[in-house]
Amino acid sequence: MYAVAVMPVLLAAGWRVQQKLPVRLDQLLLFLLAAVLLLAWENLANDVFDADTGVDANGKPHSLVNLTGRRDRVSLLANGALLLGLLLMALVAARSHGAVLALVLACCGLGYLYQGPPFRLGYRGLGEPLCWLAFGPLATAAGLMALAPAGAATVPWRAALELGSGPALATTLVLFCSHFHQVEEDAAHGKRSPVVRLGTGRAAALVPWFVAGCLAFEWAPVLVNHWPLTALLGAAGLPPAQALIRLLREHHREPERISGSKFLALRFQALNGLGLALGLALG
Repeated sequence: MYAVAVMPVLLAAGWRVQQKLPVRLDQLLLFLLAAVLLLAWENLANDVFDADTGVDANGKPHSLVNLTGRRDRVSLLANGALLLGLLLMALVAARSHGAVLALVLACCGLGYLYQGPPFRLGYRGLGEPLCWLAFGPLATAAGLMALAPAGAATVPWRAALELGSGPALATTLVLFCSHFHQVEEDAAHGKRSPVVRLGTGRAAALVPWFVAGCLAFEWAPVLVNHWPLTALLGAAGLPPAQALIRLLREHHREPERISGSKFLALRFQALNGLGLALGLALG
């Protein structure tokens, strides 16, 4: 699951190597650790907030609240991960640029808007665009600035959009696929996810477009000679993407058959992102 947390800064590292720019390994390691802690907060807090609405009672047996029955302790653990992650990210920012912390705080804010009361925008079907913004231009810009020499003056929005848009679409696909097996539970508790709104058949038909969009964002810079041909190594994610498309096309009406679809989406996201980062570095 934590491939989605570490990918923006790994992509930033690969891009900097391709541009023949130095990569600060100490900053990279600190950013990776902070990103994992912040995603741990996001996941644990999501378990806590969904326990309050009851939406995870039957559809998410691996929820830590469901497994332990201790909402209070899970909440404490989530807040501890958030505090430690932000402290580490503040250290990264102090050693690079204050904008790094501001960008990461914006990511965390979007995460809270997605799941936290009174907003719960994920219940209104807005989780996917929030996910793309957080893991795309915002997190990628933070990673680029964190690895640059201290005092970098401006936020590299153009590079962040070019580098982060495709991989963030793959991350968004993970969230999209997490809804398929719990459509009835979500609808019963007022969670109007895109899959609830569209129905599983039409939602499954969108999955190939997610994959195609991800690859289009990543291949376009190669076609215009901004990136080397080795960046096409992101296509390493295609086998699990094909398996995911086939699974949802044939069994979208069978929750027990597709409960693992988000893990196929995660495999696509991880292999695609790692292939792209490595391909940039090799180039």
